[in-house]
Amino acid sequence: MDIKFSNSAEFLEVYESLKDKFECMDAELEITVRDPSLGVEGFVVVWNTAISRGGKLDGCGKGGTRIKEGLTLNDVKRLARSMAEKNAAAGLPLGGAKSGLNLDPDDPDYEKKFRRFTKLCAPYLYENGGIFGGFGYDVGGKPPLNALWACDELGTLRCFTGKPIDMGGTDYDKEGIAGLGVAVAAKTTLEYYGHDVSTSTFAVQGIGAMGGAVVRYLSEYGGKLSYLSDYVYGGTWAFENGASQALIDAIAKHDGETIKELLGQEGVLVSDDCDQVLYQEVDVLFPCALEDVLHKGNVDKVKARYISEGANNPTSDEAHVVLHEKGVVVVPDIIANPGGIIAAFVELTSNVSVEENIQSQTKVKEAKNYTIEKVAENTRELLDLRESVGQPTYILGDFLAYKRIFKNA
Repeated sequence: MDIKFSNSAEFLEVYESLKDKFECMDAELEITVRDPSLGVEGFVVVWNTAISRGGKLDGCGKGGTRIKEGLTLNDVKRLARSMAEKNAAAGLPLGGAKSGLNLDPDDPDYEKKFRRFTKLCAPYLYENGGIFGGFGYDVGGKPPLNALWACDELGTLRCFTGKPIDMGGTDYDKEGIAGLGVAVAAKTTLEYYGHDVSTSTFAVQGIGAMGGAVVRYLSEYGGKLSYLSDYVYGGTWAFENGASQALIDAIAKHDGETIKELLGQEGVLVSDDCDQVLYQEVDVLFPCALEDVLHKGNVDKVKARYISEGANNPTSDEAHVVLHEKGVVVVPDIIANPGGIIAAFVELTSNVSVEENIQSQTKVKEAKNYTIEKVAENTRELLDLRESVGQPTYILGDFLAYKRIFKNA
């Protein structure tokens, strides 16, 4: 579905048509599994598979596994629907899915109940002739244990993604592959508009797994870390001359003691408010902490020229519109942050043996290279569309997903 537009009105007409079509979709598979004797209740939802037709995972939907007390089938359906959009926006020939377990992660029988849940879901797995691409990490997971338990219980390494390298996985959280994608989105945007990354400044809100990887990778590309914030480290910090390599390494490794020591030596505490990082004058802002941190109440304070979203939905729709009107270019998370699902796709499709993966980390390299390729490609397509039709990028990201979802329809 290669669509060209002569003006904004023509684009919006096609966009609204595709959006309506997407909103009328329903899940292809929704299953509730139970074992009352153990108190196990879980769900599998596969939203769509047509997008995967003719690909390496023909007829498959994939997403992570959420583990949360009070989780319902409707919750999992919403998450699967979001995965359909996210996988398509990533440019993957892969449908969206989600699995979930109604369980308190602190339950003393967590392992027993999780194992039983995976066993109950086995008939729906892609490798067993179903359309469910398997389990993965999400809220409530305990890396690397869930992967170890699922693969042991089901006797296969293909049922879980995000596995350790010695299980044939990409260990994408540890390797920061999602953060790599967010950094690539920023680099691509800077270069698209004629900037040199090596002379560009950036600020990061939240230096957990996502933000730490962003700091690592954009610094490797030459960017200068000027501000960061995290409640663990007391608020918003500024670096007049950029952060040292030692501090960048500590952030990437989540070495808390070293981070605290070097922040005191190199940084200036601007505020105990972590949101202050959002309002600093930098080239690129990375919101990598929580959703809706940029909203109509504070968006006018943003001074960054570009934003690359690391968190899920960190910018409200109203804030997106204001930023667009101000000329701030935002790469939405749906475009910038697909590294996790790209790594999962590599795990499921790579023919590399476990032994080779251990020796040379081949799947990690494949996942990183594919993330760089797809995120750069998708970011350029997003920006081309922005220049062509002049609409806010959160709408354009959704459009790119919709047109790919229905390419085989």
